[in-house]
Amino acid sequence: MMEWQERPVLVTGAGGFIGSHLVEELVRRQARVRAFVRYNSRGSRGFLDDFAPQLQERIEVVAGDLRDANAVAGAMNGVSAVFHLGALIAIPYSYRHPREVVETNVLGTLNVLTAARDRQVERVVHTSTSEVYGTAQYVPIDERHPLVGQSPYSASKIAADQIAESFHRAYGLPVTTVRPFNTYGPRQSARAVIPSIVSQAIAANKIFLGATHPTRDLVFVKDTVRGFIALAGCDQAVGQVVNLGSGREVSVRELAERIVALVGRPVELVFDATRLRPDKSEVDRLVADNRRARELAGWTPEVSLDEGLRATIDWIGDHAALYRPSEYAV
Repeated sequence: MMEWQERPVLVTGAGGFIGSHLVEELVRRQARVRAFVRYNSRGSRGFLDDFAPQLQERIEVVAGDLRDANAVAGAMNGVSAVFHLGALIAIPYSYRHPREVVETNVLGTLNVLTAARDRQVERVVHTSTSEVYGTAQYVPIDERHPLVGQSPYSASKIAADQIAESFHRAYGLPVTTVRPFNTYGPRQSARAVIPSIVSQAIAANKIFLGATHPTRDLVFVKDTVRGFIALAGCDQAVGQVVNLGSGREVSVRELAERIVALVGRPVELVFDATRLRPDKSEVDRLVADNRRARELAGWTPEVSLDEGLRATIDWIGDHAALYRPSEYAV
């Protein structure tokens, strides 16, 4: 079990959805956190800017770009563990700008791994995604399931995962690849299905949806963060790929109906063809086999779907200005 008190840790993608929750939890465990965020001229540090001042004071923020090897290497000086969450993650965006997605996700990961190798970092946790499996060829999906790139985004993550595994085999880098299924919760952007549904259900009388038959395996963000930290401290997880999923699947339609019931107002579900993925790109079914996470790290999800959805609905309701429910977020 890894002790986090005073341990110097780097988190890439620290200003984003899962990254900001991870930073928050690592600070709570008294780690010395360096947060790598993508530079922008506004000086925005994503959700880190919303942290209480006493929490912000305990975080060292470094701005740069994952594609810049020097920026990544500089951010990694003096750390003993790295959580690599930085990526371009929007699937519709990857259809429009595949080169940018590949450069960020593949070259960025290579830069992180190279810097970690050169600095002999004690542990690297690399973030994958359940999208690398494509539509389930069998269920539940274990870590031996074939990898199928059904979108430029998923293909970029397959490449990044393979590079991470190669650095373990070729250089002995102590890396664990964590493969979250569909994480949701406060701070998630409208490009994800749950915030899209919730923001529309709160603000309007109609919810516009693309395909409603696909199923997803949903995990609340605090459970995902617990999984990251547990696996980072698990020596047996080094060199392994580990799923973080609930083992239960929910269709998009059922999900929308549950959200409408929790919001508590009549809302119509409306089909919108512009929200469909290309025919051969839609991932129809995802449901995790999480036995490896249970056996290696004792991890299982603790937050029920309804409990997590209520927390998400409450947060989005309090932060409605962050969402544009009338627009399809790419």
